[in-house]
Amino acid sequence: MASGGRTGSPRRITVLGATGSIGCNTLDVIGQLGGRDAFEVEALTGHANIGLLAEQAKAVGAKMAVTADETLYGALKSALAGTGIAVAAGASGLMEAAERDVDLVMAAIVGTAGLAPTLAAARRGADIALANKECLVSAGRLFVSAVADGGGTLIPVDSEHSAIFQSMEDDQRHAVERIVLTASGGPFRQMSREEMALVTPERARAHPNWSMGLKISIGSATMFNKALEMIEAHHLFAVAPEAIEVIVHPQSIIHSMVGYSDGSVIAQLGAPDMRTAIGYALAYPRRPKLNVERLDFAKLARLDFEAPDEARFPALRLARLAMARGGMQSAVMNAAEEVACAAFVAGRIGFLAMAEVAEAVMDEMIDWPAGDGMQVVFAADAEARARAASRISRLERAA
Repeated sequence: MASGGRTGSPRRITVLGATGSIGCNTLDVIGQLGGRDAFEVEALTGHANIGLLAEQAKAVGAKMAVTADETLYGALKSALAGTGIAVAAGASGLMEAAERDVDLVMAAIVGTAGLAPTLAAARRGADIALANKECLVSAGRLFVSAVADGGGTLIPVDSEHSAIFQSMEDDQRHAVERIVLTASGGPFRQMSREEMALVTPERARAHPNWSMGLKISIGSATMFNKALEMIEAHHLFAVAPEAIEVIVHPQSIIHSMVGYSDGSVIAQLGAPDMRTAIGYALAYPRRPKLNVERLDFAKLARLDFEAPDEARFPALRLARLAMARGGMQSAVMNAAEEVACAAFVAGRIGFLAMAEVAEAVMDEMIDWPAGDGMQVVFAADAEARARAASRISRLERAA
């Protein structure tokens, strides 16, 4: 199969979530790697940014464009009139895009909305460049099995998991002793809980190192992103939860590390730019030439590390709790946090309440029936969202 950076016919690709941060960077990387000479874009999907989605589809010569919002079908069809680009909308449109015959699917839809289409692409046998955390957090065993059964390759795109993927020697997996996920610590790393209680959504979305979407930026500020990454690493690399560590590394230069039984630690370093991990996924197993910043070690001068404070950032503790409890706890934690994050952005609850809501819902649903089927996952997800919404309403009434 051909790939960006390789000789041969263009590699066929679909980008799920093209209008988000990862999706936009993916199209930038495709351009860097040769554009239409290296990649044939089958489908692009987006949500409400119809203007950008239409512009992207025309620029890369996509065969299909899909909006997840059914009410915007007419707007997208109008924007692409006369181009010959097929248009679809809603959940059925996302599934159609995901099931198209391509070599690689960039899975970059944020949240559980990306679970069904990404799973469909995996079952069809496409290689999956995975930027959607929920596929592994909410349905880890189901998703990993689907990729294996489909015969594709799962290539992580999160900078941390890409770093581990690059640092883990295939013939030495038996010697892996620990995985160390690095975290920037977010914008509130040195704040007290009292100060964090007063944080606004505007402040929480301002990440000190990375340029990311709203949900991911706030997840970094709460360290819920890192909590989800711990669960992802457990499924991606088949390591025990107790072998997964988190270390705060404010410079975001070391993206993660793998420790081996001989005491060696192999790390992947680079400037904080998602295009590096995206380029690696698109060109895998070869490394492409990318126009990204090169590290100047003399200018860096130092790299700092500190242990995370789980009293101020309880999300890490909740991830360990979810993995220890098993069952549907990871899916429940994720769903409740998504609802709480939306409520925080809307000004309905405070910054610290996000973790409190997630933990309360986890405790309420500790005995929720487990299973590997999609319907079981979606049922737990829906129930957790309903309970989180109810708890948030009670918090508002009590305020």
